[in-house]
Amino acid sequence: MGIESRIIDLAKQLEPYVIERRRDFHMYPEVKFEETRTSSIVEEELKQLGYKVLRTAETGIIGILNGGKEGKTVALRADMDALPIQEENDVPYKSRIPGKMHACGHDAHTAMLLGAAKILAEIKEHLGGTVKLIFQPGEEGGAGAKKIVEEGHLDDVDAIFGIHVWGHLPSGTIATKEGPIMASSDGFIIRIKGKGGHAASPHLTNDPTAPAVDIYNALQKIVSRSVNPLSPIVITTPMIEASHGYNVIPDSLEIRGTLRTFDMNLRTKIIEKIESIVKHYSAAWDCEGTLELFRIPYPPTINTPELAKFVMKTARELGPITKAEMTMGAEDFAFYLQKVPGAFIFLGIRNEEKGIIYPHHHPRFDVDESVLWKGSALYSLLAYKYLKGDE
Repeated sequence: MGIESRIIDLAKQLEPYVIERRRDFHMYPEVKFEETRTSSIVEEELKQLGYKVLRTAETGIIGILNGGKEGKTVALRADMDALPIQEENDVPYKSRIPGKMHACGHDAHTAMLLGAAKILAEIKEHLGGTVKLIFQPGEEGGAGAKKIVEEGHLDDVDAIFGIHVWGHLPSGTIATKEGPIMASSDGFIIRIKGKGGHAASPHLTNDPTAPAVDIYNALQKIVSRSVNPLSPIVITTPMIEASHGYNVIPDSLEIRGTLRTFDMNLRTKIIEKIESIVKHYSAAWDCEGTLELFRIPYPPTINTPELAKFVMKTARELGPITKAEMTMGAEDFAFYLQKVPGAFIFLGIRNEEKGIIYPHHHPRFDVDESVLWKGSALYSLLAYKYLKGDE
């Protein structure tokens, strides 16, 4: 039996283990930089398999496995953090932590990479270099990847691969693409200060809701009138907080939103445009308007073309493949790709017959566990074949 066939067989044999691990992580979700239970389990598993283990980014774990020969170093990444969401699924492995849920599939990512850790340890002598397994904290808004890069853990890495379960793809389908695959992400707060008062006497106030409406609409005109229509861009402002009384004009108002694009130069110009709109529309109604970016901006995720092709060639051994569509969702895997070549990959988990139809970050999001073995297999195949020189 060839090594690649052996990897696939081992992944299939490990399916119960991967599902069991995924369900355990799902029941005990931990949000960004609180992943102490998860990382302790990962650390113990890796040590038992003979990996050298390092701590990183507060609650992250890196496992290092030296192969039978010296050569390149390849990194494989899984994120571990959950979301502050109350789960609404009625399943035996439902979250047992109130207000927290694995609603994006990071529990599956961690389990799949642990499965790959077992496979790679089994074929250690056939590896033509070193494998780094990165179990990352804080992907959901915490930029955990940025911390890991800044700590120098990718300085000796030649390539990196990451897999994300994907609710937009049929279960078992593997997808990626050359170049841009996911957008940049910024979170912003618009604050408008005025002078409040009684709703029956608006002329005695400087009503911040008046410019807020104009600003809300003007932001969409940036998309339709200030940007090349062939340039993907999203500006969404889903949070507006003002008065809590129907007859009270507030002193101030906040609008929170997100900006997504694939062009960092365009991103800078748009932020400057938003700032100008907020300032001058507010001033027109005798209010003061400011713009604040409240989280670390994520750059766009841009795959290395050669390695995206390598992924697609390798994934053919596991079933259906397709070219991924660009998405305005964002990923801090982008920080890794700014440092070293690599590719980000989607594994479809949508299964209508099983009722697995809800989008990521939804309180009823779930994963078709029957395809998770493919994630372990793909992680392992990519590491083995890259170190072998098949890329």
